[in-house]
Amino acid sequence: MASRTLSRVTKALLAPALALGATVGLAAAPASAAVWNSCDQWGNTSLNGYTLYNNIWGGGAGAQCIWANSGTNWGVWADHPNTGGIKSYPNQTKAINKSITSLGSLSSSYNVSVPSSGAYNTSYDIWDTDHDYEIMLWVNKTGPVGPLGSSQGSVSLGGHSWNVFKGTNGSNEVFSFVRTSNSSSGTVNILSILKWIKDTKKWMGNETIGDVQFGYEVTSSSGGLNFTTNNLTVSSS
Repeated sequence: MASRTLSRVTKALLAPALALGATVGLAAAPASAAVWNSCDQWGNTSLNGYTLYNNIWGGGAGAQCIWANSGTNWGVWADHPNTGGIKSYPNQTKAINKSITSLGSLSSSYNVSVPSSGAYNTSYDIWDTDHDYEIMLWVNKTGPVGPLGSSQGSVSLGGHSWNVFKGTNGSNEVFSFVRTSNSSSGTVNILSILKWIKDTKKWMGNETIGDVQFGYEVTSSSGGLNFTTNNLTVSSS
């Protein structure tokens, strides 16, 4: 679940920790990242048709800084403590705003470099415009992390094999597709997954897809770890 809300109290508690780590985080960002960077909790910018978010939303978070060479080439340095609970979901977002049946295609290609330690997943987070449904596609995961809900079996869809989970976070239904083996690059036919949820499983209707996000759901990255999106593109028609 890649939530994006925090109470004012939680934000205030997080602020001192983030401020202390800001200088360290900026120093860790690649020197080539001259276009944009931010260590702000909610730092964001728009580049090349995508929006980038630092998005440190979870309780007990440490420092995190995001950088970007372009809208499709960006990364994060994160130093979150070795405790439970998701701390952040830095991500790249593409607005779609089309119903499932009106989409002729919706796909994405990814290429990432991620650490071998810590606890996190690399995932797509796809939302309908009403935020009633959240579809997560985990392309890799490391450490003690797992999806919400109960197992719904396995399926081969969109060019990959997934273990499927269905649950709720109290605000919306969550459908999670966890790749059966880790992948650092590939192409996903997202539309075929949405149609499977709608037509085969009938878990939702003809929803209007608002945003396709891609990023790193970080639980822990003690000592500071780098997550790099070498290239990520989303295309639709």
